[in-house]
Amino acid sequence: MSSFSKVFLLTQIGLQALVAFLNPNTEGLYPFAPQILPFIGAIPFLFFKKGRSSFIRGLYIFSIVSFAFLALDYLISSHLGLIHLAITFVPPLLLWLVYFIKWNYRHVKSKDSLEAFGLASISWGLYALAFPPLPLGVGGFIFLVPWFIVLQKKQPSAALFATFWSGVLYNAINYYWIYNVMKVGPAGFILMGLFLLIAYFSAYNVLAAFVFIQAQKIKIKGRAILVWLFPLFYAGLEMTRTKGDFSFPWSHLGYVLGNHLSLLQTLSWIGIFGYTVLIIASNMAVTRAFIEKKFRFLIFTPIVILLCLWLHGTIVLSSEEAQPFYEKPSEKSPTIAMVQPSISQTKKWSKAYFDSVTTKTWNLVDEYPTLHEVDILVLAETAIPDILKRHRDQIRHIRKVANENGLNLLVGALDYDRIERENHSPLFKLYNSSFLFYPESLNKKEDRYIKQHLVPFSERIPFDDVFPILNYVDFGEGDFTPGTETPVYEPFAWTPYICYEAIFGDQIRRAIRNGSRLMINITNDGWFGKSTAPGQHLNLIRYRAIENGYPVARNANSGISVFIDQYGHFDKKTDLYEETVITRKVPLRTRDTFYTHIGDAIEIGLLIFFSAYLLYILLPLITNKLRSLKNKKSERH
Repeated sequence: MSSFSKVFLLTQIGLQALVAFLNPNTEGLYPFAPQILPFIGAIPFLFFKKGRSSFIRGLYIFSIVSFAFLALDYLISSHLGLIHLAITFVPPLLLWLVYFIKWNYRHVKSKDSLEAFGLASISWGLYALAFPPLPLGVGGFIFLVPWFIVLQKKQPSAALFATFWSGVLYNAINYYWIYNVMKVGPAGFILMGLFLLIAYFSAYNVLAAFVFIQAQKIKIKGRAILVWLFPLFYAGLEMTRTKGDFSFPWSHLGYVLGNHLSLLQTLSWIGIFGYTVLIIASNMAVTRAFIEKKFRFLIFTPIVILLCLWLHGTIVLSSEEAQPFYEKPSEKSPTIAMVQPSISQTKKWSKAYFDSVTTKTWNLVDEYPTLHEVDILVLAETAIPDILKRHRDQIRHIRKVANENGLNLLVGALDYDRIERENHSPLFKLYNSSFLFYPESLNKKEDRYIKQHLVPFSERIPFDDVFPILNYVDFGEGDFTPGTETPVYEPFAWTPYICYEAIFGDQIRRAIRNGSRLMINITNDGWFGKSTAPGQHLNLIRYRAIENGYPVARNANSGISVFIDQYGHFDKKTDLYEETVITRKVPLRTRDTFYTHIGDAIEIGLLIFFSAYLLYILLPLITNKLRSLKNKKSERH
């Protein structure tokens, strides 16, 4: 038996004994007795042959069969035991970590790999500087050319090495601002989470590179058709980031044009993923012209694409209805006031500062001279930084402001529901919410909206419903429960959105189908300090406005607050950490865009195409691997 096998065997015996004798029945830790069977079944494979290959084969068989038993555990008991989850996955993960370190060490000593890394870093480093509020947006149509050269000219292993580490650079520039959360949360966990987030998103780049490299090898009737379908695959890859507990669709490639309003108007036809397709296709075309030395065509494709976008946008924006905040004479639009108090995040959630935080907000409201002319007064996300029902004085003051000025008042705060359970302690569900208060003259009870898309690891630990033990872990997260309802409030047919859920296109389209004509987005970007994050967030909201012809009133605690019309024009845009109240009449949605109707079908289609494309790429590799193993077995016999 190899030393690898001995270590693995002893470790597993110790873990299995721990489970058997300690019998930890704590929810989420409990043992599942049949889990010992994969371990027993894998032992013979450790003895078939000496050497590392025998150990690795046994380890993989153990992990695969053990995963099947985990699935059985989940089907029987509806959740998983954390101990057996660790026993199943930690050994192969440690093995892969060793391989990863050795793989990197080998490439760091290779001149070819370092050249590939340099070229790929130029691509992804420049692309990271293209997202608004940074200024290099139109360069996105050519910035990825060095990366595509690496994928076509370098050895596959060197290309993947270069892609991963240039992806780390790209994502570090994109998400560096998360470090600001360390000022108000457990710094060690947040820093570790930031590194894992960067590595996780960099793995998306590696998957794209791997698929592109394999697509070049597959010919259909002598043509590399899969290569030219790669832009659609990449858009589908981005779509996967909008689904599931880890969803964080923040930096799609198509978001780089946000500083150029005329170039964005085609969003109403092809959406954000159509822009990603155009950008990938442009970079691929320029790469091909460069490699084939057809220099007269080198910038032909990006110029044509940009020219078409500009011409279409210019025509659209020249119409009467597309003038900034144009209002039809027959329409009655709401006058909206938004309060930006610019409260420091380090103080906002401190009980000692609760009174000063809320007083600062109410002082701005009370000092505003024309509040009686306002239809809707908007306070930021968690403007009341606690569970609202605990503060009857705040509720009385909110009602007083609404009554005295005859307005509707939207305020962000926390809330909870207590659910009684027979023979169990009560279950409490905590929500990130907004509350709409009406004046007494309307004789209506306040409405509550619950945020539907929660920020992973900030507002909820992903899969905490599957792994109950995660509910005992404190990373400083909010531990919220997501909502399910998308309301449309009258008058003026508007819908509230909290924080980053306003960037999810499917939620926007669902509200519009329900009759919504205006988005009111409350957020708190104070978590991220003075960084590029608030500008990035605003850019994403602008895309949704143009994509769906959906006006927006966006109120951010620390900025950037702004009004956006259905063509993407800004008005009353605030600076970061400016203390102010901004007001204007906001024309309602009158523009019915093509993408609003086809967006769901397009995005589901991209997911299906992504899956089919990936399967088509992987099947030959799996078949060849099995054939190779069969041949080796035949040779031994």
